[in-house]
Amino acid sequence: MIDSRAIISKDAQIGNNCEIGPNAYIGENVILGDNVKVCANAYIEHSTIGEGTIISPFASVGTPPQDLGYKNEPTKVIVGKNCQIREYATIHRASGEGKSTIIGDKCLLMVSSHVAHNCELADEVILANLVTLGGHIKVGFGAFVGGMSVFHQNIRIGKMSIVSGFSAARQDILPFSKGEGRPPVPRALNVVALKRRGVALEDRTNLNKAFKLLISPDLNTTQAIEKIKSEVQTNKYIDELIEFVQTSKRGVTLHSHKKGYQSLEDEE
Repeated sequence: MIDSRAIISKDAQIGNNCEIGPNAYIGENVILGDNVKVCANAYIEHSTIGEGTIISPFASVGTPPQDLGYKNEPTKVIVGKNCQIREYATIHRASGEGKSTIIGDKCLLMVSSHVAHNCELADEVILANLVTLGGHIKVGFGAFVGGMSVFHQNIRIGKMSIVSGFSAARQDILPFSKGEGRPPVPRALNVVALKRRGVALEDRTNLNKAFKLLISPDLNTTQAIEKIKSEVQTNKYIDELIEFVQTSKRGVTLHSHKKGYQSLEDEE
């Protein structure tokens, strides 16, 4: 159902069974997949919205980036399937001709969260209220970011990580980690997420051994990786962890105090 008070550009492509509420604005270069719901007073331009996604009241998708280098070149936002973009959330289109800001499938962007230009969110990412992502940030699969947290441009937030609310980071966040603070140093392995994603106990146990070595204050990064390779039975999650650290461009937040990690005690 399309409300008669909605404002829709002539070149917009509207899929089957879409709902568009009163005073919603569907601007130029917009494609809505099937079963998309655009609530009252939402604003969308230069965007492709995947099927089943809900755009809540006063959300803004595809507006120009807050980048002084942007010269109105053609760019866009791509939002995946079955996402929820809640009230007052903002997603800016990319900077750089032909580039896109990308939101994966089944993502939840809570109230007043902000995704800046050229960010890439993998599937099933959750941004809580008032999370702010600077430009060119990459967020891994299944990551959860707590409310009122802020992140410097060009960093990475690793897959299946959880960052506590009111945190701030200028460096990459380890995959599979639980972190908090300013910066959010990794305090423990995110065991709950690993269990929910079906990671086997043996893999979790070995990953935890590698994780503790990596964040140990007694080892530098090179020493930690050498010990992991020589002392821990490897698996794809450990390989991902090491690759993430070795490919970091801004550095990775690693070290806490000596007892800044937890084990998998009493897990099973």
